Amino acid sequence: MNFLGQFTMEGLNFLSTMFVFAVGVVFLLIVFTFISDITQRKNAIRRNYPVIGHFREIFSALGEFFRQYFFAMDREERPFNRAERDWITRSSTENDNTIAFGSTQNLNPVGSLIFVNCPFPTLDEDAQTVPPVTVGPYTKHPYTFSSIINISGMSYGAISRPAVQALSRGAEKAGCWIN
Repeated sequence: MNFLGQFTMEGLNFLSTMFVFAVGVVFLLIVFTFISDITQRKNAIRRNYPVIGHFREIFSALGEFFRQYFFAMDREERPFNRAERDWITRSSTENDNTIAFGSTQNLNPVGSLIFVNCPFPTLDEDAQTVPPVTVGPYTKHPYTFSSIINISGMSYGAISRPAVQALSRGAEKAGCWIN
């Protein structure tokens, strides 16, 4: 056998050995992951669906990037859409569950609730009183408030002190929350 043929055979032998080794390492990683998943008690999905439960986390993280081209929007699924599931997941894992100002809901259908600025002051005879809203009516300390429009959280360090004070005085006069 010539030198080139012998070199090729040794190279193929080495590559086949490396392939078998890599398959073995991947198999051991899968077995380790399986044992780790079924013995842990923090994540029900990984416990009930060992190994493949990790793909859900990966696809959820990557879904944001693919969704805009291939999949349903955040609020199109039923009975619970992606926005509701993400909020529940953040709440149950003790992560911040506040949602930034804005809407992912389609506001075009007739009957959609839209808040807009009033171009002219409302006359007293046209004004309607807002019934109070109670959060947690069956809890030990329910919270009742009358304003449904509030000042959302923002980076108060990015605006001046007089601006923050003006927002605070305006919230007090309007009887609304300021985050």
